[in-house]
Amino acid sequence: MLTVLIGGSPAYAHNVLTGSNPTDGAELAEAPETVRLTFLAKLNPEQTGLTVAGPDGQPAFTGTPVVDGTAVSVAFQAGPAGEYTVDYDVLSADGHRVKGALAFTLTVGVEPTEEPTPSAQPSPSAISPTPQEATSAPSPASPEATASQETTPWWPWLLGGVVLLAAAGAGAFFVRRRSS
Repeated sequence: MLTVLIGGSPAYAHNVLTGSNPTDGAELAEAPETVRLTFLAKLNPEQTGLTVAGPDGQPAFTGTPVVDGTAVSVAFQAGPAGEYTVDYDVLSADGHRVKGALAFTLTVGVEPTEEPTPSAQPSPSAISPTPQEATSAPSPASPEATASQETTPWWPWLLGGVVLLAAAGAGAFFVRRRSS
């Protein structure tokens, strides 16, 4: 009976980081074009977050993360020499979030460009979000999204109960048949 119950349990587990480019702890003389992380299980694009921060704490990536099966990547934007931190946040198939970080060092930084001229400053409307952006759903890394998604799924419990009832019914059937 235990074999039936154990064999019938869901085989879902937390997702695991299996590789990265650049690798954790790498020292690079040339900046990579992208930062790419690979995971054990397929990723959901809507529930995957990836950010890169420079040694000054400023964002060092452009665009949004691109998910391709079990990998996620983001365009890298080099800055000063120093340690860059890559933070990730993915949703596992079992409903739990997996968060982590890794770091690499850029030994040769990129010199900052000249300050933009006043005519090149973005207009206030370019900085403020559009009404659609302001009312959009929370990002995967936001506390609201995390709180609503860190619940244990109910269906494995239902499936386990059905398997348990079926095993009990089969046991009762064979005991009754044997005594007849």
